[in-house]
This record gives sequence, structure tokens and C-alpha cells, in this order.
Amino acid sequence: MPQTARLMNPILIVGCIIITVSFAVRASFGVFQIPIADEFGWLRSDFSMAIAIQNLAWGIGQPIFGAIAEKIGDRRAIVLGALTYAAGMVLSAWSVTPFEHQMYAWLVGFGIAGTGFGVILAVVGRASSDSNRSMSLAVVTAAGSFGQVLGAPTAEWMLSFLPWQQVFILFAVAILALVLTLPFMRAPQPASKAELEESMGQILGKAFRDPSYTLIFLGFFSCGYQLGFITAHFPAFVTEMCGPIQPGGVLHSVGITTTSALGAISISLIGLANIGGTLLAGWAGNRFPKKYLLAAVYTARTVAAAAFILLPITPLSVVVFSLVMGSLWLATIPLTSGLVAHLYGLRYMGTLYGIIFFSHQVGSFLGIWLGGRMYDQYGDYTFVWWIGVAIGAFSAIVHLPIREDRPKALAA
Repeated sequence: MPQTARLMNPILIVGCIIITVSFAVRASFGVFQIPIADEFGWLRSDFSMAIAIQNLAWGIGQPIFGAIAEKIGDRRAIVLGALTYAAGMVLSAWSVTPFEHQMYAWLVGFGIAGTGFGVILAVVGRASSDSNRSMSLAVVTAAGSFGQVLGAPTAEWMLSFLPWQQVFILFAVAILALVLTLPFMRAPQPASKAELEESMGQILGKAFRDPSYTLIFLGFFSCGYQLGFITAHFPAFVTEMCGPIQPGGVLHSVGITTTSALGAISISLIGLANIGGTLLAGWAGNRFPKKYLLAAVYTARTVAAAAFILLPITPLSVVVFSLVMGSLWLATIPLTSGLVAHLYGLRYMGTLYGIIFFSHQVGSFLGIWLGGRMYDQYGDYTFVWWIGVAIGAFSAIVHLPIREDRPKALAA
């Protein structure tokens, strides 16, 4: 199938469905922190380590699944990812020790890689015209945010009448159902003739020798750290650190009466705000240099995180921070993936973006693991939060020297 001049097409729609479900499940794990730890009497770091390993496995698996998709086809790679994801969820549901949860987290992480951004963004990018590509990538990314809107509140609601084990099983069924959408995802032509003439080794060699690729790799680390820490720990952070919700207030009147419910809703608010923020990033990515947009996003995140931790933590500040951070949440994804496609072509975009995404997931691993470890040691998350502020500022700086001119060999 050739590239289409239409923004909305079957590949984009199916990609959005897969990302929505995959990310709804992924974004819900922070809600399970307290129920699982309380049932077994674990330290906070025990389940945090499982989520951290899940994110690390996602990062390791992303370039692997990108390469698999480029060798055997996108749809087969997605089927393999869905099966792996569901298996990890089912096995985790029967786990009763931290070690078991941490072992099966590898399967969950690899499953997310097979049904996540690396594979889906690559196939959507190849199916899109040059004029629509940045917005197409943003639409798929926004679908991940919509999954986040659904995931945490759905898990919180289901936990009100089901044990967490049954919730895991139901999530596994939802993931397996994604396979039914794949007949509508007809793989497009992988790249131009010129790009097809270059091997994966040649393209990887060019990228690895390019300082801009290294800077993108380094800059994506803080994005993973911040997103991983907030997704895994923010519900518990809000539950324990936020001031009380006043009776008769706006939140109380819409049914949010506990800080536990506010913690789950905060993840949903982040996802909701990010739908608009990501689409705006996709629009801007077609009009302005992506490196400056990325630097601006990381600067705004740094300011927002510093202000939140310095001010009193109240229900209002939680809502405001969630909306502000949400508008910046995944705005980096279409900009970063679009920059990779622009610089190095579409043929091996899945692999090249997957390698950069590994940096993101190493950051996620450290943010999640440090969050649990520092909480157990100090009783709060303040130190881990300030690390996120510092590396956010670092990412804003390292994007500035990136050269956004496409290498001549690829441009030809």
C-alpha cells in the first residue's frame, strides 16, 4: 500500500486502537502499588522493582521488536507482542512473591514493546505522506494518552469489587483481543528505493557516528525517568502526601472524596491533557525545528515539577500539576520519532527509534526503582523528585546542538 495523502486511514485507526489498549493496561500499574504491597506485606520497593523491570524490558525489547517487524512483518510482530504481554499478565496474577512478579515483568515489558510505540509509529509513519507524518505520529501518541485516561480509573473502579488478580486476567483478555484488529492493518511499502538499497548495518553505522543521534539518545533519558516515576508512584504520592479533600468542594461534588481516588484520577488527567498537548506538538513539528520544540517541552516540565514540589501539596495543586504536566507528557514522542525519521529515513525507523527509546526506558527503570528505594529509606519521594528536575534541565540543554539537516545520502 502506498503512502496516503489522507490523514485518517485504516492503518492509523488500527494503530490507535492497539496503542490505546496497550497503554491503558500499562498506565494502570501504579494503582496496584498499595493493594499488592498490603496483601503480601511487601516493602514499597518490591512491587516498584517489578514495574521498573517491566520498563527496562520494554526498552530492551523495543529495538528487538522493531527489527522483528522489519524482517517478518509488522502484524506478526504485533501478534507476538500481544501473546507475550497477555502471558506476563496471567502469570503475574498467580504470583505471590516479589521475585515472581519481577520475573514475569520481563514478559509484560517485552509485550508492551511489541504492541507499543516503536512498532506502531514505524508502520504509521511509513503509511503517511510527508505532509501528514508529524500529525499522524501525534495522533497515535495521543491515543496512548487516551489509554492512560482510561487505564488508571478503570483499574481503580475494578479493584473496588474484584481482587487485583482478576483485574490482571481481564486486562490480559483485552490485550489478546487486539489481534482481531490486525487484518485491517495492511503493511505499507517500507521505504523509498534509495533507502531499500542500504542495509540495516549501514544505516545504524551512519546514526551511531552522528553526534545528533547521540544527543537525542541522551536527551530521551529524562523523559523516561519523569514518566516512569510519575506513572508508578504519583497515585501513592498523592494518597499519602496530599492535603485532605474538603467536603462541599468541587472535587468532592464530582465524587472524588479520597486522596486515593484523586491519585488515580491524576493519572487520568495527565492523559487527558496530553491528548491536546501531543496533537499540538504534532502540528508544531511540521512548522518549527523539532529540536527547539523538544528543548521547550523539557524546560516547561522542569519548571512545572520544581514549582509543584516547592509549593504546598493540595488537591488543587495536584489537579493543576496533572494538567500542566499532561500537556507536556508525550509531546516528546512525535517530535523525537519524527526527528529520527527525518534524519535517517523510514526503512529502519523502528530499529533506530527503538534504540533511542532504550535510553527512555533506562530512565524509566531508574525513576521507578529509585522511587521505591528512596521511599523505603526516607519515607518520602522528595529526593527522587529533585533528580527528575535536574535531568529535565539537562535534556533541555542537550537538544539545542542537534543538527536537523538530513544527511545528503538519505535526502537524495
